[in-house]
Amino acid sequence: MKYGLIVIAASMFTACGTTPETPPRAATESVSRPADSAVFSEPDTEKVVTTQLYDHDAAIELEQQPIHLQKGVDLNLSVPKGYKIDIAFEGLRRLRFLTKSPDGRLFATDMFNTSDNKRGRVYIFEDWDSAGAQFKRVLTYKDSLHNPNQVAFYKDGDQDYIYISETGVLTRWPYHAGDTTVSGRPDTIATFPDYGLSYKYGGWHLTRSLAFHKEKLYVSVGSSCNACIEKEDVRASIVEMNPDGSGKQLLYATGLRNSVGMQWVGDKLWVTSMGRDLLGPDKPEDLFQQVEQGGFYGWPYYFQYQDSLYADTAMQRMAREQKLTIPAKPSVAWCGFKAHSAPLGFAWFRGFSDSLLNDHALVCLHGSTTVSRQRGNAIVRITRQGSYAPVVDGFLSGRTSADRKGRPCDVLQQDNRSFFFTDDLNGVLYYVRKEK
Repeated sequence: MKYGLIVIAASMFTACGTTPETPPRAATESVSRPADSAVFSEPDTEKVVTTQLYDHDAAIELEQQPIHLQKGVDLNLSVPKGYKIDIAFEGLRRLRFLTKSPDGRLFATDMFNTSDNKRGRVYIFEDWDSAGAQFKRVLTYKDSLHNPNQVAFYKDGDQDYIYISETGVLTRWPYHAGDTTVSGRPDTIATFPDYGLSYKYGGWHLTRSLAFHKEKLYVSVGSSCNACIEKEDVRASIVEMNPDGSGKQLLYATGLRNSVGMQWVGDKLWVTSMGRDLLGPDKPEDLFQQVEQGGFYGWPYYFQYQDSLYADTAMQRMAREQKLTIPAKPSVAWCGFKAHSAPLGFAWFRGFSDSLLNDHALVCLHGSTTVSRQRGNAIVRITRQGSYAPVVDGFLSGRTSADRKGRPCDVLQQDNRSFFFTDDLNGVLYYVRKEK
């Protein structure tokens, strides 16, 4: 199914969010071309403000360790004292999200590069060498994919399935222990918009993220733009559906410009959310938040900054001009990151042997596309109080692209003393473990 849309937008990409309340989604009026960026930058929301810093009360003692990549990149990464970091595998492309299969193997997606392409792959990491802390080989499970961000596994009846999320389609394939490639015939579970504005006009969000809970499947679909009033309800939302694709799809939560990280923790759904651009260097914050059924989380009418919600006056004015209902202001998110940090994947550590990380969320801050902002480019721990501090740092050593040596994308707890994370800039899988 194709979705027709024309939207109004501006500038590069990052993203926004917040917390509950309900109201209906607004439809959009079409325009012939993207509006000038001035439409989206109101004087009362673009003022430069003091940059917030990490919470020093939550600071973790880190130690530098040298890393040398085969491609000639040298960097010093900082990890908690008493931990060791190793290269588990390297030489891949745009390595993204990690998933464990029912038979305990590590799967990962690779989107090839930052363009809209159909060269993505799903990998299986094989032959783990515990002494050398590395995988000996990687298998290509599926190739020629359209921007695959994530795979997920689910048992439907007596059959395990692997779900592969591409930009325009979600499919599932039968999965059997030990499979090295897809087998059988795929089921098409859902289709999504597979187009949007170019990055010149604010970009659009290519990834589709997945989560299962209580016999339901949840899919996160980002916005088509930086700031606009969408025509398609599925944009900037989380959709709930049956795992086999039958029945009606429901909008579980809305107002989420781009929630790439999404996981159920117990009976609560948590997401990372990226705020819009063109409101200055420090606003809005990117977010880590809990979302609830029927909740509206801010975009494009509100944004969060320093534990307060503000109206996006340009977008609210546009809604009034189109005689659209503006939803009620949502609640403040549990944790706000510095603007343009770009939070992606996260893991909530359970049963970890070190209280430093146990019962905490670790979030990958991918980093701003404008490197000179020096935002993100680290994995941070969020405390129960909502503050955060670096756990893995050192990917950025200056203000230019040459100074950026990695962009953390996803993190996965391996066992009670170690975890993996991906770097989608250099195509590296890292392994971090607490030494005995």
